[in-house]
Amino acid sequence: MASHVLLLALLALVLSQAIASDPSPLQDFCVADKNSPVFVNGFVCKNPNFTTPEDFFFKGLDQPGNTMNKLGFNATLVNAMMLPGLNTLGISLARLDFAPYGLNPPHTHPRATEVFTVLEGTFYVGFVTSNPDNKLFSKILNKGDVFVFPEGLIHFQFNVGKTSAFGISGLSSQNPDVITIANAVFGSNPPISDDILAKAFQLDKKIVDWLQTQF
Repeated sequence: MASHVLLLALLALVLSQAIASDPSPLQDFCVADKNSPVFVNGFVCKNPNFTTPEDFFFKGLDQPGNTMNKLGFNATLVNAMMLPGLNTLGISLARLDFAPYGLNPPHTHPRATEVFTVLEGTFYVGFVTSNPDNKLFSKILNKGDVFVFPEGLIHFQFNVGKTSAFGISGLSSQNPDVITIANAVFGSNPPISDDILAKAFQLDKKIVDWLQTQF
């Protein structure tokens, strides 16, 4: 009986690891068919006979994104929607552009680890561990430096320089998605009750109401 319990426990562990990230491909490639009406986890495969080199090609990451906004930040994401050949491969990437003192605010990627490489500029970056420690791991990065943000943890990137800066991020999912903390908390639709937010953040309700108007 004990051996059966151990076997089931090991099986559960293996299965949990097997489904902890994007599914592995079962053929050479599965180019996303974005026109298919079928709803699946990811995208339906395009008929390989109709696949072309363009399905594996994306052009434009040499061009800086528009950072004329309140945060001075822009992300140009290349995922399976933009590059169909990424479908089922479990990876995506993004070009991150920053105006002087631009900020990619605290956020998480619920389905991906992120590896950030600085191509120009100087950044202050960091991530915070889960409860109860909430420990901050932070670092100043310069051109050529690389920093990893573990999957699901809140993290940020801040351009500390007086000039524009940018980097490239690799992500371990074809659809990593992003949850920006301030947007999610203060800009949800419908809004979270200001009573709840006032108690959660230990703020006056008037301050909460003002913050909600900003998002």
